[in-house]
Amino acid sequence: MSSASRKREFADVIAASWDRCRAFGLSHNSQPQPTPLDQTAWAHLKDQHKLLVETTECEVLPYYENILSNSKCLILLADHQGRVLNSWGDQRFIDADKKSFLQAGTSWLERTNGTNAIGTSIACGHAVQIQRNEHFLKAHRYMIGSASPIFDVARHLIGVLNVSSDAYLPQAHTLGMVKLMSQSVENRLLIKNFGDEHFLLTFHTNADNLDSQWSGVIAFDANNTIVAANRRAEALLKTALKQRQMTDVFACNDSPLNEQPDLVSLSLKSHLNQNLYGILRRPNQDLKRPVTALETPSPLSSVKRPGPTTPIRLQDIEFGDPAMKRCIEQTSRVIDKDIPILIHGDTGVGKEVLVKALHRSSNRREHPVVAVNCAAIPAELVESELFGYEKGAFTGANTRGAMGLIRKAHRGVLFLDEIGEMPLQAQARLLRVLQEREVTPLGSTETYPVDIRLICATNRSLRVQVDQGRFRQDLFYRVSGLSVGLPTLSNRTDRRQIFCQIHARYREPDQVTSLPDSILDLFERHPWPGNIRQLINVVQVALAMADKDPINMWHLPDDFLREVGAPSQSPLAETKTVVDGEPAISKPHPDNLLEIYSHYQGNVSKTARYLGASRNTVYKRLRELGAR
Repeated sequence: MSSASRKREFADVIAASWDRCRAFGLSHNSQPQPTPLDQTAWAHLKDQHKLLVETTECEVLPYYENILSNSKCLILLADHQGRVLNSWGDQRFIDADKKSFLQAGTSWLERTNGTNAIGTSIACGHAVQIQRNEHFLKAHRYMIGSASPIFDVARHLIGVLNVSSDAYLPQAHTLGMVKLMSQSVENRLLIKNFGDEHFLLTFHTNADNLDSQWSGVIAFDANNTIVAANRRAEALLKTALKQRQMTDVFACNDSPLNEQPDLVSLSLKSHLNQNLYGILRRPNQDLKRPVTALETPSPLSSVKRPGPTTPIRLQDIEFGDPAMKRCIEQTSRVIDKDIPILIHGDTGVGKEVLVKALHRSSNRREHPVVAVNCAAIPAELVESELFGYEKGAFTGANTRGAMGLIRKAHRGVLFLDEIGEMPLQAQARLLRVLQEREVTPLGSTETYPVDIRLICATNRSLRVQVDQGRFRQDLFYRVSGLSVGLPTLSNRTDRRQIFCQIHARYREPDQVTSLPDSILDLFERHPWPGNIRQLINVVQVALAMADKDPINMWHLPDDFLREVGAPSQSPLAETKTVVDGEPAISKPHPDNLLEIYSHYQGNVSKTARYLGASRNTVYKRLRELGAR
């Protein structure tokens, strides 16, 4: 949302709030009266909201130290009736005669305090920002407040987070941070309330953003019935979710999500035919263990997933496919010239991998490559993250200021992925940077020269975005000096070599060195809608299932086998009479699964291998028998 449209939105909010205040009988000169609770009432209120307060204080605020580090910034947590539950930060900008309004139990509803961030957020049901003179009561016009509501899974308001200061400074960044904080609180409460006894699926449109607070989170039971979901999940899927079946929401090819591998990235297809990515966590997992978006990471950080650390070279991503070869030849010739590159390609084709390989082959290899996913940063935070800010530039700004991602890429490569998602206001600032080759941080008059090679990527047509008014035409011509397209995996003629390369890259040193021809043939038949990212997920699952054995069909995920039209291996099929050098027990039968499981001392992999089944199927049967 641009600054102008944001002002228009809040102008309507303020006008409606002022009308309510007049209806309450308030005037601009009315004196607010603090309404603290007595000791008994406060003890009851504190006990009623204990989980909300502890979750906010212990599991969310520690990840937002840049807000708390501001010397003139106060955070308030209020309940659904606007009553103060706790406060953090510095109260020095609050006069002594006004500090009574921060006492536990004091209400900030509009009825008693006029237009204010907490009360107005409660009244309108969404995040708001109230500037000094927008407060209805003159007594509150010494501060600026940004507040965002907190909802439970039934979409009932349970609290409000507010950040206030007396700064005469831009506040868009602060509003974005408050939204992130409230979303973090909602996610943590969902996990605390449902994670012990339910499956948890976190998902996003981009696999690299699964650690974001803006990922969808769904809790569902063993029957694949959804019992809870966060607001982001319903926004991404564009439907109400509670009590719906997961198979109605996601196209699982008759393979229930509760049979998918645990803590492994999954490729999903929504009922709207969206390509999504997710991670599943089973019930009764250790909640203290960090799991991407199921924890609360630093607001804009990326969680690094396990994987090979050897840098990828250009020769590692092309094995003779004409389209890919042409793409690499063209980009290699211009990477050391002042020509921007625009990469088109479906999600998962390897755009960022190509960028890192180009950087490694360029004369800028000794300087950083800074990758920015424009879709992963909330609109209010894009400008401060990209261009940096001066110390104290806004409420919650780090006291040392921030350099910004563009300046971090100085003398190196700046990669803007999903650039079509960049807000128009940030597009205008980026255009100036590209024209003038200098950056002016927010809140500063000083400019800093930048020397960058720019590479952008998109999975949608920027020309269509231009026609729709969602992307600046002048910026489009700035970023598309050389425009190239990456082919999908199913259209590549060298995909068999890619299968082998991915297997070699992700296998452990003591695992089998090659893929069997039968598996390569199966891979070639697959459509790979998730492209190379899906291939990596499938190979990682198969390697985990196979352990030190050659990968066989029953090591592959069930949904993959159904997509390619191959039958899943029966968990009751007869197998060889010797398994891992040990004599087989008896002919497999549903009644002796526990005997086999016990024989292998609870080793699910060996049990599944003996039965010729996937580990997921064995897990399901064991749960049905009450053994897990």
